[in-house]
Amino acid sequence: MTQRTTDITATARTGLRLLAAAMVVVSLQLQGCIAGAVGALGQQIERGKKLDVPAAYDGLEGKACAVVVNADYATLVEHPGVVANITANLAARIRMNVRNATVLPPATVLNWQYRTPQWRALPYGDVARELGVERLVYVDLYEYRLNPTGNSYLWDGVAGANIGVIEADGLAPDEFVYTTNIVSKFPDKEGIGKESARREDIEKGLLTRFIQRSSWLFYRHIEDKYPD
Repeated sequence: MTQRTTDITATARTGLRLLAAAMVVVSLQLQGCIAGAVGALGQQIERGKKLDVPAAYDGLEGKACAVVVNADYATLVEHPGVVANITANLAARIRMNVRNATVLPPATVLNWQYRTPQWRALPYGDVARELGVERLVYVDLYEYRLNPTGNSYLWDGVAGANIGVIEADGLAPDEFVYTTNIVSKFPDKEGIGKESARREDIEKGLLTRFIQRSSWLFYRHIEDKYPD
């Protein structure tokens, strides 16, 4: 074998080694890309999962019930329509989704509240009996705002309430048999100014979330595993 042939062979071997090394590097890079893509897809699938959630309280089924909403004077002055909005929409969702529940018309409840200014001082059982229902869904709206406290230039909606149920036909008709706290916020992002969104859109988004979460307490439903 001549020296030239030996040099060509050595060069070829070196080239093959470099090619093999390059192929290993590319393979590792591809494996990393594939693993990253699979991981990202897995996270996306996980975040998109839904949950089948039973009712937290299922005692409205087959019962006559009423939704009563209470709010403080400041909230009633600043947001005069909020009590009627929550009363009507929460009652509608219960009527549509709770099996065999008979829901007192919201207008009847609101008229009774208007004609009975001292109703807040009545025992809960008396409220249920005056309305003629077996179950009283009581929403105590302790916070409702569309802006941060002291800042009317930004949108930062919050609706918070203690929600309880009275069983007027039970052993303790003046005591809650079920209570929970619901706090909803809208919008999700901070720092949104008044020039970026309309008041009615902020209020609609906030009330939609609050009423949905409140009504879900009373019937089986599907919700996001990771809500935004």
